[in-house]
Amino acid sequence: MDFEGKMISREISELLWENEKTLATAESCTGGRIAEAIIAVPGASKYFKGGIISYVNEVKERLLGVSHQLLEEKTAVCEEVAIEMVKGACRALQTDYAIASTGIAGPAGGTKEIPVGTIWLACGSLDKVVTCKVVEDHGRDINLAIATNLATQLFRDFLKEGREVAEE
Repeated sequence: MDFEGKMISREISELLWENEKTLATAESCTGGRIAEAIIAVPGASKYFKGGIISYVNEVKERLLGVSHQLLEEKTAVCEEVAIEMVKGACRALQTDYAIASTGIAGPAGGTKEIPVGTIWLACGSLDKVVTCKVVEDHGRDINLAIATNLATQLFRDFLKEGREVAEE
């Protein structure tokens, strides 16, 4: 993990720790990399409960409660699935927050409609979820690194925005 990634993970740690909040992950294409980034900070067991790697739709449905109909109609690589994964992880692991990823890291598997490099990221709570779409293909390893870094940045920013609102 690069220095910037460690700093983001440390910021997330501080924000969760000081607010006594908990976190889970629901990862498809990133396969546990987001969880790995979160636990890079000592003491993560105080706020990180765990993660669900839902690489196949069956796991997204059974463990995270993602709608079968949604997966059939829109595929697993869409904003709505990423949102349902966040909410499902919060429910399944009984956490305040979750971070999710679903996409096509490559090198194969893409289509004209959903090309390789398309990754949806989401984070939030049962009440509020924010999303981000990655659309460029830089090769599998770089696609996964970009998605992991963006997911932690998105979550850090989500926590900071929530804190500012609470302090006003």
